[in-house]
Parts: sequence; structure tokens; C-alpha cells
Amino acid sequence: MSDKNSRHKVINVVLYWHMHQPDYRDQRNGEYQQPWTYLHTIKDYVDMVAHLENNQQARAVVNFAPILLEQIEDYTSQLDNYLHHGKALRDPLLAALIDPVLYLDIHRRLKFIKSCLRANKLRLIERYPQFNILADMAQNAMKAPEKLAYYSDQYFVDLLVWYHLAWLGETVRRSDARVKSLMNRCCNYTIHDRHLIIELIHELIDGVIGRYRRLAESGRIELSLTPYAHPMLPLLMDFKCAEESLPDTQLPLSPVYPGGEARCRWHMEQGLAVFEKHFGFLPAGCWPSEGGISGECVELIAGMGIKWLASGETVLRNSLNSSHLEQPPCIHDAYNYRNREIACFFRDDGLSDLIGFKYSNWHADDAVANLVHHLETIAQTCTDESEPVVSIIMDGENAWEHYPENGYYFLSGLYEKLSSHEGIRLTTYSDYLQRAKSDRPRLEQIVAGSWVYGNFSTWIGEKGKNRAWDMLVEAKNTYDKVVSSGTLDDESYRNATLQLATCESSDWFWWLGEYNSAESVAMFDELFRLHLSNLYQLLEVESPDYLTRVFSVGTGAPAMGGAMRPGRQE
Repeated sequence: MSDKNSRHKVINVVLYWHMHQPDYRDQRNGEYQQPWTYLHTIKDYVDMVAHLENNQQARAVVNFAPILLEQIEDYTSQLDNYLHHGKALRDPLLAALIDPVLYLDIHRRLKFIKSCLRANKLRLIERYPQFNILADMAQNAMKAPEKLAYYSDQYFVDLLVWYHLAWLGETVRRSDARVKSLMNRCCNYTIHDRHLIIELIHELIDGVIGRYRRLAESGRIELSLTPYAHPMLPLLMDFKCAEESLPDTQLPLSPVYPGGEARCRWHMEQGLAVFEKHFGFLPAGCWPSEGGISGECVELIAGMGIKWLASGETVLRNSLNSSHLEQPPCIHDAYNYRNREIACFFRDDGLSDLIGFKYSNWHADDAVANLVHHLETIAQTCTDESEPVVSIIMDGENAWEHYPENGYYFLSGLYEKLSSHEGIRLTTYSDYLQRAKSDRPRLEQIVAGSWVYGNFSTWIGEKGKNRAWDMLVEAKNTYDKVVSSGTLDDESYRNATLQLATCESSDWFWWLGEYNSAESVAMFDELFRLHLSNLYQLLEVESPDYLTRVFSVGTGAPAMGGAMRPGRQE
């Protein structure tokens, strides 16, 4: 795009970052089964907001799953209670970092070593020579556990410290004197050093949501929501919608999820309440879990007062075909579904996947220049559109672990280049809708699907996933029966309903099945069965015996560990 053309034609670009972690808490005691919520908070959520704060012209849309907001709040509370009221921490890894006495039997030693190796080897371990030495020793111990008896307590202290130092955001590492001092120390960390890290983690977690809120209040970012516990709304409404994009999909034995539409409405209402509690206002937009939509789903979300939503590019292309509309040269527009006024935006899979899967191995300047070149090409294709809008939508947390310095140079360069380019307008969806035409193209049909491949194969259709749905259906039937009996008091009813919501999360179905690694599938198989068992316990009903047995086994080795997937199927 020449400078001359760019003065006459501007293309709108929305950077849309989705932040989300499933509920890792055991509701019986509040103990966290996995540490990913606090680790991603001190690394990725903190870094992303810092990049936005550091560039006055940058604009973005940030999406928080409500169940993530609640967990961040819970970590803030438990850290505050630890530091000021002498209460125990409920995350085993975080507690181990600060506990004066580690009580390390062989089992716990193996567990901590395994936990502290769960990091990107190239970017988070090998980057730091001292951490790399400790990790090599950990690998040796994994191969020969009998060696663990000769590992000192100081070794485990240093390993835990380095693991947390490596997981800090790059913006923190570059600005906080405490972190610089600790990293220069290299080894022999004391209880005082560990206390400093806990204080820092508390500061980061306690302040992060307020930082996003202030940016939103100043108009520099837009915040949106996902349904409360990140359920796949279209599948809760109707399993058969999966056949719209994949006619030969094998469905669960259960014909339907009982009361699915009411549950979808509950997740939206609860999500809005949690969002308003944390940010002080109601959102205009929604990222349905995994961009999963159907016609019925769009109507439900529109009925909640939401002004816009977003989904995947292949959903749009399938829907254009189903609506008997010719696919235009430029699909970068906002669309309406039939007579609904809610605006539907669709992810540019090519650009989003470049950030998610390709650019991490490029020099940051080259990656940013390449992305800008693609946007200039799109602008030339969209010359007949009055207000084209390109949606770059992706995971806001898992990608950066694969970039040098947690994507520091790429993200800072990306915001700088896009916000200063004469032919590109970084914007938000609400700001775009205020400027753009109101007579948007209309889709008569929406082919149900998600941002992943335009279908639901990631969550249904495979043996392990379908078995999980049947287990969930049985639990929901039990819930309905107990609730209708009137035996639950108000608190028990609320607790059971929240536990049911956790069981309805799409995350369990994402991770189950042969595609993912054996370790990941085992972890989420166990978590799903734990949550279902807790639901039965809250309902005061004996849980089925099958919840004591593994039902899904992974055999794959997906890219990026399976935490992300491309929008297009190769």
C-alpha cells in the first residue's frame, strides 16, 4: 500500500486476545489441582496489559472468561490471607515455593520435579543457564528416582525459585529490581528471597484486573465476555448441530443435553454478573466459547442485550454457502443473522494462525513486517468495501511461551507498527460499529461451528469425548431430579449449580481423546471425573462406579502441546 493510497483507504484491524483457564479448584477444599491460572497471570496477562499501557495509540479487545476472573480473585484472596493473616495457601506449587519446611518424601520430590519441568524448554528453561542446570538434574532424577535421596532441600528450593522466575512476565523482569537481584544471585535462595517472590506474585495478581479496567474506562481497549464456565453453547443446545458442518459425526448415545437452552442462558446471565462485578459495567460484546455458534446461539446471545459477537472464518464461509450467497473477494465485514441486529465478526484464520504458530520462530521485525504486508494486500483486495475490518483473534496466553522473551519484541513492535501506519486503523469492535455502515450483509443461515476448523470435532465425535458427554448427561439428569425434589437448601443448590457449570466447561472435551498427549489427557480425564464426583457429593447421591476409572487415553503429540490449534484444517 503506497502512502498515497493509504491516505484514501484505511483498513480497520481488531486485535482480539482471549484469556481463559478452566476451573482447576477442587470445590470441596478449594485446593488447586493445576497452577496454570496464577502462572499465566504473572506472565501473560501482566505482559499483555503492560504492552497496551506502554503504547498510548494501541487499541485491542480483550476477553476474559468469568471463571478465570473468579480464580484470579481467589488467588488474590488466598495470597492476602497468607501474607497478612497466617492462612495456608491452597495451591500446592505456590505453597511449596514459600513453605519453610518442604516435607519432601520421594513421592513429593518426584511431583515437584515433574511440575518444575512443565515449561517451554527452549524459551523458559535453556534461556537461563542456572535453571537449565537444575532442569538437567531433574531429568536425570526422573530417569533414576533412586538418585533423589541425594538431592538436598536447597536443590528443590532453587528449582522452585527458578521455575517461578522463569514464569514471570518479561515486562516485570525488565523493570522490577527485586527480580533482577534474585536472578543475579543464581542459587542458594533463602526464605527471605522466597518471601519476596510471593509478595511480588501477590502484587501482580492483585493489580492485573484493575489495570485492564482502567484501560477500558479510558477507551483504549474494549473488554468482552465468554459464557460463565466456558461451555460450548451450541452443543449444550443441540448435539445434532455438530452434523451441520460434519454430517458423518458420531454423536453421544444421549440424544440431547437435558435443559440445554436454560443452561446456556444461565451461563450467559452468570457471566454478565461476574463481568460487571469485576469491571463495573456490562460488556457490549461476546466471544462465545471457542467461537462456537449456531443460529439458535446467536439469537440467545442477541436476546441478552449483547451488541456484537465473534466466531471463526470457516463458520462464515460455510454460512455464506448455506445462505446461497456468493463469497465476495473481501469477506472482512460485519454481518447480521437474519433480522437480528447483533453484529457478527469473523476471525481471519490466516493472520491469526501466523501469530499463533509461525512467527514465534521469526525475528520480531520480520514477523511484524510480514503481518503488515498481508494487511496491505487485504486492503487492496477490499477496495470496494467502505469499512473493511480484519479480525485477528487468538489465544492471549499460550502463544507467548513459544516466543523469545515472551513475545516482548514482537508485541511491542506489533502495536507500534500498526498504530502508526497511515493505512491501518487499530480499533475495537464497538468503536468500529459507531463509524461503520448500518446496512450490513445478512446471513440467512448460520452453519453451526467453531473457530477450530469451522466444526465441533475438537469437542465431540471421538469415543472419549462422546463418553464424557454421556457421563455429563447422566449427572445433569441426577441434578434435575434432586433439584425438583426440593431437598436442597439455598446454599447447597447454589454450590451444586456452580459445580454443574464447571462440569459443563468445554475444556474437558477439548483435551480428551487420542489427539492429545498421554500426560495431558490423563490430567484432564482425572479433573473431569473429580468435578463430576464432587457434583454427586453435593447432591448427596452416590457417584457412579465408572467415575473411579480412566476412560480416555491420549497417544498424540500435537503442536504447541495441544493448548492451541489452527483455525484451518491442513
